[in-house]
Amino acid sequence: MSDYQQIIKKIEPELRKAINFLEEEMLKIRTSLVSPSLVEDIKVNFQGNQLLIKELAAVSLISPREILIQPWDKSYLQSIQEAIEKSSLGMNPIITKDGIRLSAPSLSQEYRENLLRLLAEKKENSRKTVRHFREEAWKEIQEEFRKKEISEDDKFRAKDKLQELVDKYNEKIEEIAERKRKEIEG
Repeated sequence: MSDYQQIIKKIEPELRKAINFLEEEMLKIRTSLVSPSLVEDIKVNFQGNQLLIKELAAVSLISPREILIQPWDKSYLQSIQEAIEKSSLGMNPIITKDGIRLSAPSLSQEYRENLLRLLAEKKENSRKTVRHFREEAWKEIQEEFRKKEISEDDKFRAKDKLQELVDKYNEKIEEIAERKRKEIEG
């Protein structure tokens, strides 16, 4: 394997991390469909400690629009309810004998527009990350060429391979964002 291939191979895990991060962020954007990840990372103040809901309770789906939070201990109920009410979810927690139920209301047009702006921002941040790693790899390739460790032909081959990789990850970003856009627009 030539030097330029190693340089390109070295950034691929970073690009995968960017995609994984984007997918996790998409799960946190609430649409009319809900996911346990909407609430799992909400911080709960319990007896002076900051804990995540997923550390205090089981979180499951009752239906595509309803979440059930079942605390390990009933003493967590009030703290979890308060944390959800203070969060930016816009959902009212209802305490039942099973735990806490959250129902996703229909999205208003204004809220949908805000979600689409947030989606565009997260998509652009992911694209910036991909560009950053492309630039880093390209600088490294040019440095190898300057030191005469790779030929000019290899430099241009590397540029093409690097662009192919970047295009592949940018397509993944587009696919993820498009799926979420369709969810938001309902």
